[in-house]
Amino acid sequence: MSFNIAFRLARGAGITAILASTIALASCQVRPLYSESSGVAGKLASVSFSDATSRIEQEVRNRLIFLASRGAGEPAQADYKVEFSARSDVIGTLLVESSDTSQAGRATVSIDYTLKSNKDGHVIKAGNRYATALVDFSAQEFAKQRAIRDAENRAARQAAEFVGADIAAALGR
Repeated sequence: MSFNIAFRLARGAGITAILASTIALASCQVRPLYSESSGVAGKLASVSFSDATSRIEQEVRNRLIFLASRGAGEPAQADYKVEFSARSDVIGTLLVESSDTSQAGRATVSIDYTLKSNKDGHVIKAGNRYATALVDFSAQEFAKQRAIRDAENRAARQAAEFVGADIAAALGR
């Protein structure tokens, strides 16, 4: 008798859990980030970006403009403004003890950004994103410097992709 009651209670709890999870999942709304119905593409096309003061910032700015406008360039009259600063750090990781030099390293680009409305100056989103790219150091100085520059460019483009996704998500709300 007690087994039968325990079985009924367990079955009732299982059915209740299934119904609760079905209701919870039904309330979730999943939609593409750049869907036409949300108007994100139009909002992104009306975003301008602050001027760059360094090579890394220029790389980030170029990528952000491309992502926001789909290659069309900055708008003449922007509804939103992104102010950002970017910095790069290059660190050697594989140290050769006999010569005190590194054979490899990593370049990390970090971006601090703020998305504001141009109408009232209201801050919509602020944050920090970073990306890291690995680099092999050559024994030739020019090749080493070029490899570092390429790694910084890769990291800058990747970090800009993260910032662009944050901006799109904030404007899609």
